[in-house]
Amino acid sequence: MESMGMTMEIGSRPMVDSQRIKLASILGSNLTGVLYVLDEPSAGLHSRDTEKIICALRQLRDMGNTVIVIEHDLDIIRAADHIVDFGPGAGRNGGRIVAAGTVSEIIQSPESVTGKYLSGRGSYTRSMRFAGNGQSIQIRHAKTNNLKDLNLDIPLGKFVTVTGVSGAGKSSLVFGELGEAADAWFHQPKRNHRDNCKGLESLDNVVMIGQTTIGRSTRSNAATYTDIFSEIRNLYASISKNKI
Repeated sequence: MESMGMTMEIGSRPMVDSQRIKLASILGSNLTGVLYVLDEPSAGLHSRDTEKIICALRQLRDMGNTVIVIEHDLDIIRAADHIVDFGPGAGRNGGRIVAAGTVSEIIQSPESVTGKYLSGRGSYTRSMRFAGNGQSIQIRHAKTNNLKDLNLDIPLGKFVTVTGVSGAGKSSLVFGELGEAADAWFHQPKRNHRDNCKGLESLDNVVMIGQTTIGRSTRSNAATYTDIFSEIRNLYASISKNKI
């Protein structure tokens, strides 16, 4: 089956799982002559799984399609046939193309921040390790979803990372076990607290920041959610076309 001149955009950041399902279904459709646009398909993936995304994107290309990917992951950038690097900074310091071409051409560009990291010249800022405050949150017998009756102590006053391959149980532990218990402790005092999570009394509050959409729609953002966007619309509506 061929479909010439088609354009298909796949997902946005809150929909990364959905866009991967779309990507998998598209691979079996045998469409050619299609422009696919993906927004950070590697978001939330473990490094082990990045190669699978690269193979899927290359397969789409080899079928006779064009693939455009907005991406930060260096492995996916290295795998690209052509790279367009924006910058040199963000906001008013961005908005222009600082380099374009192959990986070697991007690396040779003195203005390209991405090129520095592709070449290994870039370095991440490393901070001192903190000893913490000696206290911890104790999670016992965690069984949410695929968790296997886990026991875990999380030190307080530290920067703690929970990692592992996709689907291993990270979100089940942090949002399912710890998040549910903390929400009940701080925000629902009349609710029966989980007995398998101790140490929350050492904290003042909990703030959970996940990947769910900020509003009812996947198109919602901070501006629409706070209704600031309505004021922006009104401002533009009040301006004469000659001044725009």
